[in-house]
Amino acid sequence: MNPSENVRPSLPSQEETLALADLFKIFGDTTRIQIMFTLLESEKNVGQIADDLAMSQSAVSHQLQILRKSKLVRTRRQGKQVFYSLADEHVYTILKVGREHVDE
Repeated sequence: MNPSENVRPSLPSQEETLALADLFKIFGDTTRIQIMFTLLESEKNVGQIADDLAMSQSAVSHQLQILRKSKLVRTRRQGKQVFYSLADEHVYTILKVGREHVDE
């Protein structure tokens, strides 16, 4: 047995536990998951995402606001256009590992 296998990870604080629960709630919505997967391809504006998912722009905008508040997507403004992309590599990793887990 590897000695490192005996080491227990420290339990998260109550504050961290609540933050993690909130994060995982965001992933509990299929529309938000689809939006994040379409952003894996490239940054997109609301209209492009709505077209990709065959949804209304208002429905996509609402979900993007939630994702942005949760720091899962970021924005870049170009003139009047706002482009969305995944916030960082952590989001990409969560999506990738989650998909691998359900595909097993």
